[in-house]
Amino acid sequence: MTGLPTFSYKEVCASFPTLSAKVVSNELYRLGKLKRIQSVHKGFYTIVPIQFKDRGIVPPYNYIGQLMLYLGRPYYISLLSAGVLHGAAHQRPQRTSIMTEPPRITFSRNSNDQLFWGYRTAIPQDLLCRTNSDTGIILYSNAELTAVDLVQYSHLIGGLSSAATVIEELLEKTDFNKNGEELLKYTTFPTLQRLGYIMDNILKNQEQAESIERLLWPYFKNLKYRPLAADKPTDGMKRQSKWKIIINQDIEPDEW
Repeated sequence: MTGLPTFSYKEVCASFPTLSAKVVSNELYRLGKLKRIQSVHKGFYTIVPIQFKDRGIVPPYNYIGQLMLYLGRPYYISLLSAGVLHGAAHQRPQRTSIMTEPPRITFSRNSNDQLFWGYRTAIPQDLLCRTNSDTGIILYSNAELTAVDLVQYSHLIGGLSSAATVIEELLEKTDFNKNGEELLKYTTFPTLQRLGYIMDNILKNQEQAESIERLLWPYFKNLKYRPLAADKPTDGMKRQSKWKIIINQDIEPDEW
């Protein structure tokens, strides 16, 4: 055993070689029923601290680093969950959003409905922040990557109005002049066009929008007009030339 508050089924079997697999499984099941441990993934458990024993559910921040190490996957806490870590608390998600790389993780919501998974082709390690939890270090997207993800994966958080609500709070911390070139490696031009349009026309933050405009300028001639909402029709919709955006959706951030 590792001495950490998390452990795997295989580690238990290795630590108690005289016990049969059935005995180990039965004992883990019994401890789970007593709310002494929680199964957070098939074959992976966390000890339930006394402050969480009433519900028998441990917050993901307490085990996500160890779980992803067990799964052998890079990760970061993302989207609305990352927004909360940056102080954008206007929208608090019911589940913790975790971004990782494909292939998809086989995960049953019946065993753990606290985690919400997103996938991107590569994890941008240079755009991640670190913070301490009760059990170790957790990784989450920096303010700029969080803003980009909220637009790029807006379909996972309820749409662009939800994204704009959180981005408005994030703009106090973002510096796209500093991290812009690195972001280009991990996002798409349409995402940046949409983000720039939202900052410029919806949130009225021209200073931050200009940073995105400078980032896109070397590629502007080759940019295509993109729909603001990728999943909505564009026929007859107004076009905005500055960001090459087809305005096919009204965006209304929540009022504070």
